[in-house]
Amino acid sequence: MTTFLFSNFYKKLFQTKNLDNNNLTETKLARVLTSLDLTLLGVGSTLGVGIYVLTGEVAKESAGPAVIISFLIAAIASAFAGFCYGEFGARNPKSGSAYAYCYCTVGEFIAFLIGWNLILEYVIGTASVTKALSTYLDELLGNVISDFFKTHFPMNSDFLGDYPDFLAFGIVVLLSICLAFGLKSSTIINNILTILNLCVVAFVIVSGAINANVENWFLPKDKVPPGAGEGGFAPFGFTGILKGAATCFYGFIGFDCIATTGEEAKTPRRSIPIAIVSSLFIVFLTYFGVSTVLTLMWPYYDQNVNAPLSSIFDAIGWIAAKWIVSIGALFGLLPSLLGSLLPLPRIIYAMSSDGLMYEILGRVNEKYKSPMIGTIFSGFLTGIMAMIFNLSQLIDMMSIGTLLAYTIVAACVILLRYRGNEEEKINSLNDSKNNNNKNISMTSKMFKHFFQFRKFTTPTSFSSSLVSFCVFLFCFIILGALSFIVFLPDEMGNATPWAITIFTILTTGAVVLLVIISLQPKSKQKLYFQVPLIPLIPAISITFNLYLMLMLDPVTWIRFGIWILLGIIIYFTYGIQNSILTKSKEVGVEKKDKTETHIDKIFNQ
Repeated sequence: MTTFLFSNFYKKLFQTKNLDNNNLTETKLARVLTSLDLTLLGVGSTLGVGIYVLTGEVAKESAGPAVIISFLIAAIASAFAGFCYGEFGARNPKSGSAYAYCYCTVGEFIAFLIGWNLILEYVIGTASVTKALSTYLDELLGNVISDFFKTHFPMNSDFLGDYPDFLAFGIVVLLSICLAFGLKSSTIINNILTILNLCVVAFVIVSGAINANVENWFLPKDKVPPGAGEGGFAPFGFTGILKGAATCFYGFIGFDCIATTGEEAKTPRRSIPIAIVSSLFIVFLTYFGVSTVLTLMWPYYDQNVNAPLSSIFDAIGWIAAKWIVSIGALFGLLPSLLGSLLPLPRIIYAMSSDGLMYEILGRVNEKYKSPMIGTIFSGFLTGIMAMIFNLSQLIDMMSIGTLLAYTIVAACVILLRYRGNEEEKINSLNDSKNNNNKNISMTSKMFKHFFQFRKFTTPTSFSSSLVSFCVFLFCFIILGALSFIVFLPDEMGNATPWAITIFTILTTGAVVLLVIISLQPKSKQKLYFQVPLIPLIPAISITFNLYLMLMLDPVTWIRFGIWILLGIIIYFTYGIQNSILTKSKEVGVEKKDKTETHIDKIFNQ
């Protein structure tokens, strides 16, 4: 009895949606977004104000003129993550982004945790952008707003802000109301602002090229102040370039908002991959161009990390250009705010539609075809955080949610590529019967499966389970190897024998696991977009994401753990009891959408 209850509980936690059904393109939302809309949404959300700040910071503190190499490395790593999102967008065109992808691959409980983390990511992300926009507008008005509220409504707390920021609250609530009454009109505004932002960036690149001085890329060491590296193109060496790349990677975060619009795109299977790849390419070109002219116009060691472009144009006497850059920052903040707020109600809508979050938040307005209540609720929640909290200490929590989602999506791409659809499962069963030999021992059968001596043409239950195990083990092993790099830099730098030996064993084991995965039969399902070089590219993406997660401070992990605990409580008190997938199985309604778990696959072999 106990075994049965545990097995039933396990199946509920890890039950998965079936991708082989005809309901993936059905939606209650209005399909109004084109590929261009999605591309500009991704560009606006990703660029933000970072293009005006991030370049100078990385150039001065990490990479020098080699910041362009840092952005190239970060762009490649981001592209690998983008490829994974692109394949899932072509495979599963539903709202929910990483949450929806995980639900189809690793099960309900993991999907809920990913969705719960995405809610945190977008709440903090939207609140931080709103706070930045409010502060920026206040500065343009001579700080009259902040001075008034600091005088009459001070908040004396280390954790809260200096004063209640009603401007930030009003901005995000107003925008959420606009989104609630339809996405298309908001998208048109986003497109206009993003194009204006790109025009300002183009102006900066052209103006910077006119004032470029190649000597600033090759400064001799005697002309560089102490603490500013060795001079030249890469004053901080290759280590500085990699450190800069880790920082630059955060400049590409935001494209995943495209994946949350799967039910509002006109042709999602085609548009989502195109928009993700296109937006990342455009963002890379802008970062590359701005960082190039920035370091050519002015020595890297003398960059203003808060406002590098404005300060440089001011120093060279281009006052008009300084004001154009200031206006461009405003154009960058508004689309970034929209890109941060848009995905939040879509995640909540997807989870509510599956019964894992409160049903009222997922209701779709019949007239405007949008999750109105969820959108307005998201705006009020974010507005309150932007109004009362000091968000500087919470930004890293947003990074954890994003990086974890990137990691899980990359792993899921591998799992699904080596998992067959219903037709392939029938073929694999026939292959298994044809290759069956009772005289072959279990050890021999496993060995032949490992290295594909039996030459299966389609995935089998065993091969799919083997890939799942190898992916999990790869993540665990690569996490151990990265821990040596992050936490034992001196031992690794000095080539301490024991550290190098363990590190070599771990990395070799990770490579062997990738080889075993690559030898397994792949699904032959054709998609509009597929990640090339499976499993290498998702594995590189996983490695880079785990490295950045290990770089975050322990306090951030403690806060993250508290948020996860709160999510677990909600799931076990509400989600698991109201899961639509569980209910449909219990009443026998869902006949075609058969749910599978990893344990079923192993025992059915």
